[in-house]
Amino acid sequence: MLSSLCDSHPHSAWSLSSRVVAKDASNNTAKKASDIAVEVAGYADVAKQIIDLAVFGVAQNRSYRRLADFTDTIGNRVSGSHNLEMAIKYMYNAMTQDGLDVHLEPVKIPHWVRGKESAEMLVPRVKSLAILGLGSSVGTSPEGIKAEVLVVRSFEELKQRSSEAVGKIVVFNQPFVSYGETVAYRAFGASVAAKVGAVATLIRSITPFSINSPHTGWQDYEEGVKRIPTACITVEDAELMWRMAQRGQKIVVRLTMEAKTLPDADSFNTVAEIRGWQHPEQVVLLSGHLDSWDVGQGAMDDGGGAMISWEALSLIKDLGLRPRRTMRTVLWTAEEQGGVGAQQYYNLHKVNLSNFDLVMESDLGTFTPMALQFTGSDAARQVMEEVVKLLAPINTTKLETHGEGTDISPWMQAGVPGASLHVADSRYFWFHHSEGDTMTVQDPQDMNLCSALWAVVAYVVADLQDMLPR
Repeated sequence: MLSSLCDSHPHSAWSLSSRVVAKDASNNTAKKASDIAVEVAGYADVAKQIIDLAVFGVAQNRSYRRLADFTDTIGNRVSGSHNLEMAIKYMYNAMTQDGLDVHLEPVKIPHWVRGKESAEMLVPRVKSLAILGLGSSVGTSPEGIKAEVLVVRSFEELKQRSSEAVGKIVVFNQPFVSYGETVAYRAFGASVAAKVGAVATLIRSITPFSINSPHTGWQDYEEGVKRIPTACITVEDAELMWRMAQRGQKIVVRLTMEAKTLPDADSFNTVAEIRGWQHPEQVVLLSGHLDSWDVGQGAMDDGGGAMISWEALSLIKDLGLRPRRTMRTVLWTAEEQGGVGAQQYYNLHKVNLSNFDLVMESDLGTFTPMALQFTGSDAARQVMEEVVKLLAPINTTKLETHGEGTDISPWMQAGVPGASLHVADSRYFWFHHSEGDTMTVQDPQDMNLCSALWAVVAYVVADLQDMLPR
């Protein structure tokens, strides 16, 4: 409507006085940008102190040691498990002993239990198949399911061959394109196959690399569709059965799964903070998730992200710094089940939406940091462009787009600026949701660098005169 008014009355809508006002506004904006650059540049010394402490000083390798102590003591920590309860208590005590202000916020979370599971190819030859049942899957009967196999490479092929699927175990041998694209087979494969009469699904693990290692993950049953058992198999076994099928060989598999879903469990988001001296109600939030899958140690996904979010507060505390705003670390619970703990945190705190300055999440590994990813207004991006310049000593001055993350997404959808850590993650999905996610994947120097980046960004944003513009 405004544009049509301007088109109708170009002279009245764009008068000389308006042009002068616009010019003044432009000058003010330019001045503000230069003021911001000067203000942020003033943090160069403190940024270097943080980096030196994390990378070369007494805090060197501390986040790595903390992660090793934590994961070696607790192990994996699936939603609803006793291990997750122990993990939350462990972190509460550890961060309290570190001198931080710590509390727990109760949430209800899913409680799926794997139980015993096995799969065996019986025809054309006998072979044990390594499997990992998928989160929320139903189990089989105690005697299991023995059925012929239909191997397909896509949802489209299954649709074309739907008449062949009745009473069969559908094996998806989809090629890995990217995690974001290929994960649809893990998430929806069971319901897609059930619609055409399949009795179970075995899905090629969502990974670009395998040493006969199955990968688990959450899957979603479609409402109103029969729930059939579903598990991931290795890339090698999926391709083996594909080759057999291409030769016209009949394949028969027996699948046994004890998987079941129990009533939702009580749990907590774990919160630690350094309260701001001037605006304690305003918050820069750092985060990683404390839960993991029930395989490996959950060191990479997401022990590392949780530890650098704790370490960032430790570095600031050790230097005797206190920002204007509160720096708050939240270790989420039940992220793997779809950001359950984070959604409940948002529901509880969204009444204070305008006080959340920046939300940060690390959940794609803590390998060598490459850049900070950011989503926010153009004006906020201008500020963040200056902030990342302070990371020149560790050569991570790039600001990229797409700061989204599962746990911070509710805030970002509501307009709060968000940031994620971009690391050299080419190997991330090799180990993701598998027995391979252990401390052996982690590198102490990489974690030092990630901690330094995380602490510098969070502290400087929390201490600037103004909040990031929305």
